[in-house]
Amino acid sequence: MEVEDRDDLCFPQFPNTSCRKPSPWPPTVTIMFYSISPITVTLNLLIIISISHFRQLHTPTNILLLSLAVSDLLVGLVLIAVEVLRRTSCWFFGDFVCSTYTLICLIIPSASIGDIVLISVDRYVAICDPLHYTTKVTARRVKFCVCLCWLWSFTYSLLFVKDLPNQPGSYKLCYGECLMYSDASSLLFDLFINFIVPVTVIIALYLRIFAVAVSQARAMRSHITAVTLQHSVTPKAKKSELKAARNLGVLVVVFLICVCPICILTWVPYNWIVALIHSLSVILYLSNSCLNPVIYAFLYPWFRKAVKLIVTLQILQPGSSETNML
Repeated sequence: MEVEDRDDLCFPQFPNTSCRKPSPWPPTVTIMFYSISPITVTLNLLIIISISHFRQLHTPTNILLLSLAVSDLLVGLVLIAVEVLRRTSCWFFGDFVCSTYTLICLIIPSASIGDIVLISVDRYVAICDPLHYTTKVTARRVKFCVCLCWLWSFTYSLLFVKDLPNQPGSYKLCYGECLMYSDASSLLFDLFINFIVPVTVIIALYLRIFAVAVSQARAMRSHITAVTLQHSVTPKAKKSELKAARNLGVLVVVFLICVCPICILTWVPYNWIVALIHSLSVILYLSNSCLNPVIYAFLYPWFRKAVKLIVTLQILQPGSSETNML
C-alpha cells in the first residue's frame, strides 16, 4: 500500500519533499497545444523569410513585423513545447534549466508586447501625421527602437528573476516542478509594466487612429460628393470607413481577448475551476503569437505573394530578392 501511495510522486524516494505527478490533460487541450506550436512556427517563419529576403519589403513597418515574428516564432518553438512538457510530466532538468526557462518566459512575451506597442506608434504616426512620417520614422530609428525593446525586455526580466541564480530552489514548494512563485507586490508590478501600461497605450493610440481615419474618410466623401454623383461615391467611402473600423477593431479586441484572461486569473484564488480555466487561458495567451501574423501580415497583399514565391521555391532563383512585391 505504501508503494502505491508513492506512485503519484515525482521522486518516490523523497516522499516529504517530492511533488505529485501532474494530472493528465484532457485530449482536447493536448491536441490544441500540439496544433498551435507548428502553426505558430510556420506562419512566423514565412514572415521572417519574406521580409528578410525581398529587398522591397525592408521598410520601417516591416522591420517591426519582423521583430514581432521573431518573438512569436520563439514562443511557438520554445515556450509552447516546454510548457507542454512542464504541465504534463515531472520536471527532471534541474533548477538551472528551470531558471533559464523562467527567464525566457519573461523575455519573449515582454518583447512581443513591446513590438505591438511600436507597431501601434508606427501606425499612429503614419495616419495622424502622414506628411512627416518618412522623416520621423526611418529604418535606422526603427532598428534602434527594436534593439531597445529587446534590451529592455532582457534587463527587466533579469531583474525580475535576479534571486534565482543565488537561490535556485527557493522559488518552488517541492521537487519535480518548474514554477516561479512571486509575492503580490512583484506580480502587481509585472502586471502594471507588461499589461496595464501597454494595453493603455495601444487602446489610446488606436482610438486616436480610428477617429482620424473616420474623419479623413468622411472628409474625402464630402469632397468627392461635391463634384461627383453621390450614388457613385458613397458606397466606396462607406466601404473604406468600415474597413478601417474592422481592421483597427480586430487588432485591439484580439489582443485583449488573448491577454486579459491569464492576467486576471493571476489574482483569483486558486481552486480546481480556476486551474481548468487557467489551462485554457494559457492556450489563448500563447495562441496570440499564432494570431499576430494573421492579423498583421495576412492583411497585406505582399505577404500572400511572398508565400507563393516561397512555397514554389522561386526565391532560390538568382535575383529573386529584387522581385516587385507591391
